[in-house]
Amino acid sequence: MVEPILISPFFTSYVLPFVLVFTLIFALLQKTQLLGEGKKQINAIIGLIIGLILIAFPTARDIVVQLMPFLAVSAVILFVFMLIYGFIMGKKEDVLHKGTKIALGIIFALAFITVLLYVSGWWDPIYNFMFNRETGSQIWINLLLIVIIGGAIAAVVATKDKA
Repeated sequence: MVEPILISPFFTSYVLPFVLVFTLIFALLQKTQLLGEGKKQINAIIGLIIGLILIAFPTARDIVVQLMPFLAVSAVILFVFMLIYGFIMGKKEDVLHKGTKIALGIIFALAFITVLLYVSGWWDPIYNFMFNRETGSQIWINLLLIVIIGGAIAAVVATKDKA
């Protein structure tokens, strides 16, 4: 059976890292105009050379290949966060009250963290550590004390500004 081109080792280990590094170097040189204005050909040649050097050295190439799944997941997480942030903050008009925005932000942040823990497989170990151990009650008591102390500090700082 023929293997699809997008998952072949040649494509994932050589073509994609080369295209990525070439594009990044070219864009960086274009944006910074390090070599001067209107030097697209020179920037492209430098990007090509650096991309080829990357492919020539297996250690460097392997680092880039191993970092790409992390980059893709991080980009998706950042995208979801920015969508939620845009939803909560809205446009410049104040559609939502400031307290409502803060409450929604906290709710969505907790939901986002919970989903990330669940998807990454860390939900069960953390849940078991927090609830299914003898030390779980001590953790919750300490957490409650930290929240109370933080609330007291916030109340003092808030009343200090008004006085």
